[in-house]
Amino acid sequence: MATYDLVVIGTGPGGYVCAIRAAQLGMKVAVVEKNATLGGTCLNVGCMPSKALLYASEMFEEAEHSFAKMGVSVSAPKLDLPSMMNFKQQGIDGNVKGVEFLMKKNKIDVIAGKAKILGTGKIEVSSRDGKTQTVETKNIVIATGSDVAKLKGIEIDEKRIVSSTGALSLDKVPGKLLIVGAGVIGLELGSVWHRLGAQVTVVEFLDRILPGMDGEVAKQFQRILEKQGFAFKLGAKVTGVDSSGKTLIAQVEPAAGGALEKIEADVVLVCIGRVPYTDGLGLKEA
Repeated sequence: MATYDLVVIGTGPGGYVCAIRAAQLGMKVAVVEKNATLGGTCLNVGCMPSKALLYASEMFEEAEHSFAKMGVSVSAPKLDLPSMMNFKQQGIDGNVKGVEFLMKKNKIDVIAGKAKILGTGKIEVSSRDGKTQTVETKNIVIATGSDVAKLKGIEIDEKRIVSSTGALSLDKVPGKLLIVGAGVIGLELGSVWHRLGAQVTVVEFLDRILPGMDGEVAKQFQRILEKQGFAFKLGAKVTGVDSSGKTLIAQVEPAAGGALEKIEADVVLVCIGRVPYTDGLGLKEA
C-alpha cells in the first residue's frame, strides 16, 4: 500500500494545480479522480466546451448576418452539428491530454475512482468495477468542485430534460428550448442554441436576470437578448415537466402565486446554479 505526503481529491483547476505545486516542492503526491478524464467540470463539461460552442455559433451567425455588410458575399451557411461538436471535443481532448502530461511530468500518481475519507490520513478509493483500495497519506486536499443543482420534482435525463452537461452535447438543434434559470450558464447555453436556430424562453424565479450581477448590466443585457429574440418570464417558477408526450410540457407559475401557464418545449435545460460536491466523501463521519 502506497503512502503519500499529499493526496488531492479531484483534478479540476483547483486540484491539479495544487498537486503539481506540491510535487514541485518535493512531496510525493497522488490525485484521485472519479471521472474517466482529468480536468474536472471546467475542462470537460464547463468553461472550455461552452466557449468553443459560443465561438463556433458566433461564427455561424456572423456568416449569416454580418459578412454581407462587410462586403463578403457567401451563400447561406449550413450547420453541420456533428462537426461543430467534434470541434468542441478536440478542444477538450487537447486540454485533458495536457493535464495528463503534467501529472506524468511531475511524477504524480493518478488513482481512478471515487474517494471516501475514512479518517486521519486514510482514503478509500472505489473504482468503477467495484474494487476498493485504501491509500495512506499525511495530508488530504479536498478539491471536489461542484455539481449541478437539482430542481425538486424534475428528473434530469440528459436527453430531453438536461443540465448544462447535456446541453453541451445535444445531437440536434431543439425547435423550442426552455431554460430554467437566468444565470450566466443558462444564458450562455441559450445563446449557443439560439444562434443555431432554437426558439429560446427563459424562466427565472427572481424579477431580474443574472442574479448577483450589477443591475444596470443585467438590464442592458436583457434588452440585447430580447432584441435577438429571447423571451423572458421573470418572477416565475417551473413546478413540473410532463414528458409523456412527443413534446415536453412545462408547468410555469408566478413566484408570488397565481394562474398556472403551460409552455411547450423540445428540450428543457435546468440551470439553477451549482452546489458543492461532497456526496459520499465521508465528511460527516470524519
